[in-house]
Amino acid sequence: MTSYTRGKYAFGFCDRTGFRYKLKDLVPQIKGGYPTGFRVGRDVVDKDQPQLQLGRLHMSDPQALRNPRPDTALDESRRLSAWDPIGGGVTAFGSRTVGLDMHGEVGFIKVTIS
Repeated sequence: MTSYTRGKYAFGFCDRTGFRYKLKDLVPQIKGGYPTGFRVGRDVVDKDQPQLQLGRLHMSDPQALRNPRPDTALDESRRLSAWDPIGGGVTAFGSRTVGLDMHGEVGFIKVTIS
């Protein structure tokens, strides 16, 4: 069994820049999910790019629904309704509905600047 000393005062050189670092501050460089064998300083290490791992990561974004059901309340979904928190909104009294009326108009406006 081989044991190593802590190397509290040991130093090493970065394989990328050649700068001197504490040995504990040198980290392995990872590329494509595998170590390259380089030991580089923590401030110059390149993080592995996830976009280069498209074959390894599950990337699916399904758009279709399985067994969809049609909207059976088509008329109700096309009806306009109003909500007014101050005026009370639409209130049902028995079979009669009392509430807000919605009005819409389409037209033209002429603006004259003098």
